[in-house]
Amino acid sequence: MNEELAKEIIDNFSNTGVSYTSKYRMYIQTPKEELFRLLEYLKDNGFNYLVMITCVDWIDENEFELVYQVGNFNTPLRIIIQVRIPRNDPTYKSITPIFKNATDYEREIHELFGIVFEGNPRLIPLFLDNWQRFHPFKKDFDSREYVKNTFDSIPTLEEYK
Repeated sequence: MNEELAKEIIDNFSNTGVSYTSKYRMYIQTPKEELFRLLEYLKDNGFNYLVMITCVDWIDENEFELVYQVGNFNTPLRIIIQVRIPRNDPTYKSITPIFKNATDYEREIHELFGIVFEGNPRLIPLFLDNWQRFHPFKKDFDSREYVKNTFDSIPTLEEYK
C-alpha cells in the first residue's frame, strides 16, 4: 500500500518528493500551492486524522517550514508533509476546512511564530494572553533582552525588604 500511495502522490502532485525514515513514516515535501489539494487527496484515501501541525524556523534560509502529520486508524503509517513559506511573508492558507482540529494548532503556531493562517476563524491568544506581540519561538527572538526590558523594572525580593 505504501509504495502504491507514494507513486500516486508523485504522479499526481507536481514538484512533490516522497521519502521514508522507517516502514511507518512517509515524508512528503511539497510546494505550498499543492498542500491543500494533497491533504484533501490523503483524507479521501483514508488519512482522515490530523495528528498535529508544527513549525520550524529556518532563519538562515529565511523560511518557515510547516509540518503536518496525518494518520489513518486502519494502518500504522503516518504521513508527514513538509511545506516551506517565506519568513518575510508569514501568511498561509488555513486547513481548517479540511481538518477542523487544525484550529488550535494554527493558533499556537500563529502565537509562537507569527504565521497568519488565512481563514482560521480563531486566531486569538491561546497561551500568551497579554503578551506584547513578540513571537518567542522565532530564532531571532532575544529572550534575555525581553526579560531585561519586561522585568528589570520589577523590584526584587531584596528590594522589598
